[in-house]
Amino acid sequence: MACPSARARPRVGKRDVVSELERIRAVYARRRATGRDARYTVFDRAHLFRLLSLERELVMALRAEGLTDLAALRVLDVGCGGGWWLRTLLRWGARPAHLAGIDLLPEAVAASRAIHPELDVRLGSAEELPFADATFALVSQFTVFSSILDDGLRRRVATEMQRVLRPDGVLLWYDFTVNPANPDTRGIGRGELTRLFSGWRPRVWRVTLAPPLARLVVPRSWLLAELLERLPPLCTHLLATLRRPAAEPSAPQVHHDV
Repeated sequence: MACPSARARPRVGKRDVVSELERIRAVYARRRATGRDARYTVFDRAHLFRLLSLERELVMALRAEGLTDLAALRVLDVGCGGGWWLRTLLRWGARPAHLAGIDLLPEAVAASRAIHPELDVRLGSAEELPFADATFALVSQFTVFSSILDDGLRRRVATEMQRVLRPDGVLLWYDFTVNPANPDTRGIGRGELTRLFSGWRPRVWRVTLAPPLARLVVPRSWLLAELLERLPPLCTHLLATLRRPAAEPSAPQVHHDV
């Protein structure tokens, strides 16, 4: 069956979409203005711990889905930011001409494009992906959905990710389950994840030591942080792979906002 067409996309009021996208842009602008982005550098020990741990988990997740020949895959990273995941894929053997990304922020798009001239990085919103149906074998998102507070927009972005993913393709997901200290984000648990991608086969792991705890522990004991991260209740993110059915018997159920 063909991927969902534009007519099957969940209805979200244009005004609601614009308002939510403006809110997200404002959140990132405040982060830059207050210097919060300074935490997200490899020279911050807690952030370095998170990156190295996440890379290990991502390798295991890709291997579990049989995605070890990255040079053969066409990949889209939704909300690519400055290109960390695109750069990582290149380091692991992906071909630059097979990699694409999209982000709301012009400065993020510029940073990603600077990684390699053959990368296809677009400026735009994930609720209307500028790619054809069934283009990619792997579609990824890292902490995009927790940044979206509007349920209708979440559903629309999920539908667009489904549309551009090939049958039997894999969606790679990494996001907060909870983030009570930040009013600009809302965690998304396994239940909502499986509702957004109903009928898909998920593999789910609880990962990433809670960032406040990591900032406290990692500078004092890297080993202790590794041990604590093995305790699922202390981890704040879900890492998941979801494989799109190779043949879908009927169109996906779509929720319409009134």
